[in-house]
Amino acid sequence: MHDTLPLLERTPFPAIRRTRLDTLQVNLGYQCNQSCLHCHVNAGPNRTEMMEADMLALIPQVLAARGITTLDLTGGAPELNTGFRALVQSARALGVRVIDRCNLTILFEPGQEGLADFLASQQVEVVASMPCYSAENVDRQRGDGVFDKSIAALQQLNSLGYGVEGTGLVLNLVYNPQGASLPPNQQTLQADYKRELFEHFGVVFNELLALTNMPIQRFGSTLVSKGTFDTYMNLLKSSFQQGNLAGVMCRSMVSVDWQGWLSDCDFNQQLGLPLGSSGVKRHLRDLLKAGLDNQAIRVAGHCYGCTAGQGSSCGGALAA
Repeated sequence: MHDTLPLLERTPFPAIRRTRLDTLQVNLGYQCNQSCLHCHVNAGPNRTEMMEADMLALIPQVLAARGITTLDLTGGAPELNTGFRALVQSARALGVRVIDRCNLTILFEPGQEGLADFLASQQVEVVASMPCYSAENVDRQRGDGVFDKSIAALQQLNSLGYGVEGTGLVLNLVYNPQGASLPPNQQTLQADYKRELFEHFGVVFNELLALTNMPIQRFGSTLVSKGTFDTYMNLLKSSFQQGNLAGVMCRSMVSVDWQGWLSDCDFNQQLGLPLGSSGVKRHLRDLLKAGLDNQAIRVAGHCYGCTAGQGSSCGGALAA
């Protein structure tokens, strides 16, 4: 695995500061039932890092102490953490919006029986990885048979009301490019997804979120190996849009790793960059005492991935 941080640190990026914290994004562990090429977490079946009970217990306390309105659960496959369901229930009892970043095939893993029903009963928003509407492209990126399982999972979620107008059960899909290119226009691509998935499989969903591949971890290392890292970085830099700075996710979100350490975003977490520009590590428990308003955000060259073209965030494109 090539370390891309030294390459990213040589690329300056405009200074930005935080606004009010409204989203806690928590990585519950790096274990996953898939190993995807674009994965910036380098997750997979052999990863053992997993958030433990004492850290899980802190999360509802922080949500209440800081008045945080959204809990965004990610991984790996966050559902593989044995404390996932209890954490969801605790957050929902506080009236907090909960997002589950789901790879879909997890619904069919041993021990995950009833997962879809649980998510629906708790009105959890499902953000599901679906890099294409064709089997060939999905299986190339995520492994043989993943597309068929993903479609079956979407159909199961639809049967419970997910993605169906009027149910309040939100099902959003996530698109990542196949390689070193920017995502196409999100609205145009969404129309294609809705048409193809409904016509061929009867699948419906709410929105498509188009995300840019970040030049870190597995994807960044692949770029280095192919000798295309600088080319991709030049694409991101040349596509920079000043207006996207106001909407980048790190301004109102904080990322928590499986041990409870804080970073400005999930990408910084994977690069080992602690919260803020001071270099001093801060922990989840610190949020019980004080917030993060107006603090400086740690930036480097990969931040161009969030501000290039239509922009990219955990909620999809930043520009219409």
